[in-house]
Amino acid sequence: MKNKLTLLPHGDRAVDVVFENEISPAVNARVHALSRAVLGKEHPGIISCIPGYRVLTVEYDPLCLTYGQICLFLRELSSEEKSKNAGRIVRIPVCYGGSFGPDLEEVAKHAGLSAEEVILRHTAPDYHVYMLGFRPGFPYLGGLDPAIACPRRATPRQIVEQGSVGIAGAQTGVYPEQSPGGWNLIGRTPLKLFDEKSLSLIQPGDTVHFEKIDETEFKEIERSGRGKR
Repeated sequence: MKNKLTLLPHGDRAVDVVFENEISPAVNARVHALSRAVLGKEHPGIISCIPGYRVLTVEYDPLCLTYGQICLFLRELSSEEKSKNAGRIVRIPVCYGGSFGPDLEEVAKHAGLSAEEVILRHTAPDYHVYMLGFRPGFPYLGGLDPAIACPRRATPRQIVEQGSVGIAGAQTGVYPEQSPGGWNLIGRTPLKLFDEKSLSLIQPGDTVHFEKIDETEFKEIERSGRGKR
């Protein structure tokens, strides 16, 4: 049934609002639309909303709301939801290959394409930000060209540099800070995606577009401070 959703208890102080059993920008847009609607009501019993691919987890204060009351509240809101994507377009400059993208050649070999064709295919789409996770500010982006999809690395790296752009399966993403990781690294951005003061540059529901730059431009952005926030 189209637009069907299910409410399930998540412990004793949260509810999972489960949408259709598919991962798509349309379903994810409904998740974020409902999240905005819940938070927009500023209900004193609502603590937070945690959006995922097709599930919205709503945390509430059981001293203010019963499970039945929170479910009624959510069902009434869901009937009014607007699924239009209200996110922004975020442009991410990326220097591909070499020391910035050590796995670019492997991804190209796996795809049966040249490295330049992989770059062209990676910079062509507009990517939908399904959610943030793994590390603070790490965006899970949908819309990758299937021709350049590539399995995770068999052995994760102990250190992945901040700003590294990777591919894992049918998704692409950007490491907001230095961390371990098993995605195939094809490039790096000089932009800082996350800091504790202004939090994440990219938000769920946004659209990301990657733009190719060269090493000189990368260093210029770094040096000028335009990558800082």
